[in-house]
Amino acid sequence: MNREYHRWYSSRLGRDMEVLLFGHSGEPVLLLPTSRGRFYQAEDFGLIGAIADRIQAGRYVVVCPDSVDGESWFNTSIHPHDRVARHAAYEQYLLHEVVPLLMSRSTGGRLTLGGCSFGGFHTYNIGLRHPNTFRRLVSMGGKFETADFLDGHQDDSVYYHSCMQWLPGVSDAAQLAALRRVEMVLAVGEHDFCRPSNEHLSKLLWSKDINNHLAIWWGGTHDWPVWREMIQHYLPW
Repeated sequence: MNREYHRWYSSRLGRDMEVLLFGHSGEPVLLLPTSRGRFYQAEDFGLIGAIADRIQAGRYVVVCPDSVDGESWFNTSIHPHDRVARHAAYEQYLLHEVVPLLMSRSTGGRLTLGGCSFGGFHTYNIGLRHPNTFRRLVSMGGKFETADFLDGHQDDSVYYHSCMQWLPGVSDAAQLAALRRVEMVLAVGEHDFCRPSNEHLSKLLWSKDINNHLAIWWGGTHDWPVWREMIQHYLPW
C-alpha cells in the first residue's frame, strides 16, 4: 500500500503541519483524528488497517491530518472566542491546503469527510458548513455540542461554528438544497455516551428534510474496536 508522509508550513496556522496519505487511486477520504490526536493516530489504532485492502485495490485515497484541538477547543488558557478563531483557522487549513493535496491524488468521486469521537464532531461541524465541498459525512461516535468547551461564552463566531446552534435557523433554499445533496452517516454505539447527541442531530437534520442515516451499533461502546468495524462498513468496496 502506498504510504506518504507530508509536512509543510501552513501560513493559515502559523506553524508546520503533518499529514499521512494512503493509496494511489480512488475516491478521496479526509479522515480526522480524535481529540488532540496526531496525524498517525488512524494508522496506529487500526483504522487504516481495517480498510487496507480497499486502499491497496485503488478504491480510496485517504489523508490523515494533524489536529490543533489543544490550541483551540481544549485550550483553556485563552479566551473562548480565540479558541473558536483557532478552530476556524484549522478549518481553512483543511479546505485550502489538505483538500487540494487529497484531490490531486484521487481519481474522482465524492469527497468523504469522516472521523471518530472528536473527529466525528469536526466532521459535522465543518462538513455541514461546506456541503459543496464534502459530499459525504461519516461520524463514528461523535458528539456535536460545543458549550462544554467555551465556558458559557456566546458570540456570532461560536454560533456559526456550532452546528447544533445554527442548523435550526437555516431557511435559505440554496443552502438547504446543498445540504440535502450530502450523504450523511451518524454511527454510534448502543452504549456510547455520545448516543443522545447523535439522536439529537439526526432529528435536527430531519426537521429540515435533510436525509441522514442514524446507525445505532448494537452492543457498541465508545472505543476503537467498534470504530474499526464501522469504517469497514461505511467505506465499502
